[in-house]
Amino acid sequence: MFDRLLDLASHGLLHAGLGVMLVYLLVMTQLTILTVTLYLHRSQTHRSVDFHPALAHAFRFWSWLTTAMVTRDWVAVHRKHHAYADTGQDPHSPYIVGIHSLLWRGTELYTAARQDRQLLATYGRGTPDDWIERHLYTPHCNWGPTLLAVISLALFGVGGMAIWAVQMMWIPFWGAGVVNGIGHWWGYRNFETPDKSANMMPLAIWVGGEELHNNHHAFPSSAKFSVRRFEFDAGWLVIQTLSLLGLARVRRIAVAEQAHMAAGTARAVALSPRVKVMTEFFRKVTLPVVRDEARRQGSRHPKLAIRLRRALADGGRWLSADERERLNAWIETQPCLRTICQLRGQLAALMEMRNAERAAEALSQWVRAAQASGIGALQRFALSLSESRAVPRAPLRRLGE
Repeated sequence: MFDRLLDLASHGLLHAGLGVMLVYLLVMTQLTILTVTLYLHRSQTHRSVDFHPALAHAFRFWSWLTTAMVTRDWVAVHRKHHAYADTGQDPHSPYIVGIHSLLWRGTELYTAARQDRQLLATYGRGTPDDWIERHLYTPHCNWGPTLLAVISLALFGVGGMAIWAVQMMWIPFWGAGVVNGIGHWWGYRNFETPDKSANMMPLAIWVGGEELHNNHHAFPSSAKFSVRRFEFDAGWLVIQTLSLLGLARVRRIAVAEQAHMAAGTARAVALSPRVKVMTEFFRKVTLPVVRDEARRQGSRHPKLAIRLRRALADGGRWLSADERERLNAWIETQPCLRTICQLRGQLAALMEMRNAERAAEALSQWVRAAQASGIGALQRFALSLSESRAVPRAPLRRLGE
């Protein structure tokens, strides 16, 4: 009897080898990742996809079992992150708390944020509030991981506790640390959002599509995170599969991808006017002018680090004081670029205006200044902007009136 108990404690019920244990760990952690990105993030937080009630509850149970996260708390913290991304009120910005703190202490920041009752009341609306949520999932959220520890121990013996420990660290590291930290620190950007979100890599597989973080901040209510042809969102592939099985219904998707949806199945999500205009300004004005200046000046063109040149997109907002000083010194050597940067700052400010008439007047003045600059790329952009509806406004006066 003692030998059987000792064997059970050592090897568990399965007597599994290392390979089986690693496969089990990978499957379990990826199911948890999918629960977070599909259910907590895309469905509950942003309402971009609905799941069959049975599947939605399976996601909710899995979240309780493997993470101890309460749906309302997770949703509230993430919604506030979007409302104040990379500002002093962001619950988890690497520019406020530091990249190393966020990478290794992301769970502590999440725990501190969820203690704010006002935050939960303001941003946690519309999440499940049924009997099982009120009596089990919320008040006894720690029972889930405890039950999981018992299951792991029974299946694999003492090795199961190592598996359980990795599972407990998985979401805090990859979700709270890597996505919230690296996703606002390093990568490429398709869109000039007001925050510092970035796409960590185009093949978004390991954390269910969350790697495409800049795309998500540009289209927060889209069920699909990939936008460009070379990007792949693993979470979207799962949603498509579930849709074919009648277990999911896509509610909103980025307008660039609307052609891939059957008519009437999802509502198109467009870029906000501010993101659209500032993205186009960087691509159509700033980059061409920088290239033209480099060709014109040749070897006399002063070199600048890629990071500092890329900061021209946001006026150097996220640079250190020393980096910003170097960038400004470089800009001062090039009159055309100095004009571009000044008008970029004015355009960004008028895009934040709430009063339509004031925005219209400011835009009229901005267009006249751009046309008077003599810079071809800027003049063409100003003309296209004056003819578009990117800025809420009263009718514009024609140039020269």
